[in-house]
Amino acid sequence: MTLIEKPSELPKAIGEALKGAFPQLRVGTHQDFSGAGDKTGVLISVERNGPGTRSLEGRKAHALSVSLRAMVASGSAPFDACDLASQLMDLALDNRWGLPPDQCDLPTSIVAAPSTLTSAETDYDTWTVSFSQNLYLGPLLLEDPTGTPLFARTWEVSNIDDPGQYRPLQE
Repeated sequence: MTLIEKPSELPKAIGEALKGAFPQLRVGTHQDFSGAGDKTGVLISVERNGPGTRSLEGRKAHALSVSLRAMVASGSAPFDACDLASQLMDLALDNRWGLPPDQCDLPTSIVAAPSTLTSAETDYDTWTVSFSQNLYLGPLLLEDPTGTPLFARTWEVSNIDDPGQYRPLQE
């Protein structure tokens, strides 16, 4: 498995997994659905990217908020979009989308809800599955040293906060 280097690799991996699970549906990003007359399919969006807690190996964390918009053709059976959203939730539940487990946590806070139109009306032909997923990017901390390791024993220094009183670790 190759290491992931940037957050944009998560929606790409999700798209590949969704295409494999739902070959009959169009799956993609906003560009794939712009100008298309038939909006049936699953639209992948990254809503937010914020900092998270570093991994145990020291990689920097990106907490991504992802949404999968399940859209069915107007006039479909009632709640077809709800059923599709439920299938998307089941797929996302324990999925790292083929990414390395030490760089990609399982999705959390998975929720599905019908979309709202610009008015107070609810659009039951479009449901959105939202979840959060952490990615851990960059080198391991042990492979990205910040300098020579130093140490000090509290009983041997007059000021523990003075870096000048620290000395290099002996090998």
